[in-house]
Amino acid sequence: MKIVFQANQELPIIGYGGTERIIFWLMCHLKELGHQPVLIGNPKSKVEDYGIELIPYDPKSTSNWESLVPKDTDIIHLGYNYEFQEIDTPALFTVHGNGQIGEKFPLNSVFVSKKHALNHQSNSFIYNGINFDEYPLTTMKKISWNNFLFLAKASWRIKNLKSCLKAVKKAKKSLNIVGGKSWLPSRYVTNYGFQGGAKKNEIIQQSDALLFPVKWEEPFGLAIIEAMGFGLPVIGTTFGSLPELIPDFAGVTCHSENEFLDIVAHKPKDFDSTKIISYARDTFNSRIMAENYLVIYEKVLNGETLNSSPPSWKHTNSPTAPVNF
Repeated sequence: MKIVFQANQELPIIGYGGTERIIFWLMCHLKELGHQPVLIGNPKSKVEDYGIELIPYDPKSTSNWESLVPKDTDIIHLGYNYEFQEIDTPALFTVHGNGQIGEKFPLNSVFVSKKHALNHQSNSFIYNGINFDEYPLTTMKKISWNNFLFLAKASWRIKNLKSCLKAVKKAKKSLNIVGGKSWLPSRYVTNYGFQGGAKKNEIIQQSDALLFPVKWEEPFGLAIIEAMGFGLPVIGTTFGSLPELIPDFAGVTCHSENEFLDIVAHKPKDFDSTKIISYARDTFNSRIMAENYLVIYEKVLNGETLNSSPPSWKHTNSPTAPVNF
């Protein structure tokens, strides 16, 4: 099966990146499974080193990437909302974020968690997966509940770094920030900025738990899987996908900031890192993700429609407006 992807970022991504990594890992596993992934994208991409065909595309010189789609393509897989102008090749769309109010997605759209799908009036979803070969386990330490991790874009209010800072300062515990920084100096906080690869893995493994008190309908939360893949429990909220991703043995989903503050201060129970690692690496790996997408490709190619009507954000509030916590 020839599967065409389109992405303007240089792949594989160097350093920090989320959705771009998902796309790259998916293409790599499709190649391993005997298919022909093709990337129409950044001329600097090194995907050919992994057996993936690259069709160079520069938006500044070529107005429409559709003209570059090979004639023998079986299906196009996009990671963003798009309406084709020139071709009628079967297509699948993965929605990675939340849609805007009034935005309609194509009938053959897939979301990244059950709650993410339901929030867009759909039942079609496939969990994101990561390539755990890039997350080698180098240490296995006892969780002491003194050194916490914030792994998200710190400048984005809905990721709620504010509650994390409040919690560690009140409890007199430490916080490692990856994905930005806190501008208020504190002996409890270490700022690492944006990190990827081995350095990010090292910081995760130095931490005892991931703090993820998001204040919005989180579609998935890749940081959750990265942290659990190293055995870290996750202390989050009840919004979006978190309750379905974080079982009781792997963390806590809090209903209020006071509950969150208390759990950071006092470990609610002993967590089995080995069990958390097995859960994350067996459930959310990119090979399984690729196999699940192959099932969906076949449905689309057989003429099935994934949604009866165009999915759209079902709530009246803005998807990026912070909710009360």
